[in-house]
Amino acid sequence: MACVVVGTDEFLPLARAQSAARGLPELPVVTVPHPIGGIAPGLAAAKAEPVAASVLRALTSAPSAASAAGAATGGMRGAPSDLDEFQGWLMEQGWGDGLPAIPPTAERVKRMLAGTRRETEEIVAVLLPRMGRATIETVAANAVMAGALPEHMPVILAAVEALADPSFNLQAVQTTTHPCSPLLIVNGPIARRLGINAAGNALGQGARANGVIGRAVRLTLQNIGGARPGKEDRATHGHPGKYSYCVAENEAASPWEPLSVERGFSPADSTVTVCGSEAPHNINDHGTATPEGLVATVAGTAATTGSNNIYLGGEPLIALGPEHAATGGLRGPDFHGGVTDLPRLAGHHGHRDGRRGQALGLHPDLRGHSLGDAKDRRVSAIGSSDFAMFARESEEGSEADKQRGAGPRRADDR
Repeated sequence: MACVVVGTDEFLPLARAQSAARGLPELPVVTVPHPIGGIAPGLAAAKAEPVAASVLRALTSAPSAASAAGAATGGMRGAPSDLDEFQGWLMEQGWGDGLPAIPPTAERVKRMLAGTRRETEEIVAVLLPRMGRATIETVAANAVMAGALPEHMPVILAAVEALADPSFNLQAVQTTTHPCSPLLIVNGPIARRLGINAAGNALGQGARANGVIGRAVRLTLQNIGGARPGKEDRATHGHPGKYSYCVAENEAASPWEPLSVERGFSPADSTVTVCGSEAPHNINDHGTATPEGLVATVAGTAATTGSNNIYLGGEPLIALGPEHAATGGLRGPDFHGGVTDLPRLAGHHGHRDGRRGQALGLHPDLRGHSLGDAKDRRVSAIGSSDFAMFARESEEGSEADKQRGAGPRRADDR
């Protein structure tokens, strides 16, 4: 059966990589000028008409050979031995992240493998979009480049496994124009043993474990999963968490049960939860003294017109400092219920250009209604409360952070 892929020119590298990963490197691709989303139907038609002949030709002609440069498939053969020269060479190959990296020599990779009892050739996960097979050894090589230590391997491997779970939707996270990046939340004894920061500046610099674990996972997703910036990774702006995004939960200072326990694990289990997260959005509240006030502050911050959840729904992650979590004897379930119920945006706060919600890509609650007619309708900024995630990460300060999130894995010393 004849087939042709039609998309915009900005997504051509992704289309090529996806077809090659699925064994169809010669699959024809026809592009139109970007963008086509969010434009008037007449403008979309004007872009489509000039390529109609190309689509017909692609459907009726024998496919021509097409090349698709892949991500890190050839190992480190040919890598310069000089450390400074290695940095430039790594970036030329498309395998670096812009920061200095440690050459993954056979000796260093062997030392990294001492952090796990699993066989080196075992496939940990198949990572999209390239459908790259992440083996224990290839993950270890990326961990070396990130500056990780052998004792970090259990967390890195558990995170990679969790990211490949279909419920995480790795394909979308790796290739979207949205700035999200996987955030790792580590719970249990392993977080304390490795010194993963859960206190002051937990989402910032200063803790080696946070930095290198998050970076090792990020390099694995880029080099094995094949999400190269500006190519398969189509993020419009991105954010600094795309270098590294890893934190622990401050279980010792929290008045609530840990996130991992909320999700069915024992406090004695070491776990990693992965979330497709934007950059932290600060919520400033230095005056609230009641649970109701805190809930209203958090909910009001979530219900903003430009929130991704207003368009697509979502599963937020709210990170509270322990003193906020203890406000007025606040209980976790009460906070959870209040925050998932209150963040609703009135329809009249949305777009006013007369187009209907479906054309704008709005949340289903507004689709089929012009926003002028929907001024009394209210759209949830949270989505299903079944997936809302709440974690206590900061040791001190009167501030909170809001993320989007989903699903956990054990980080055993297997």
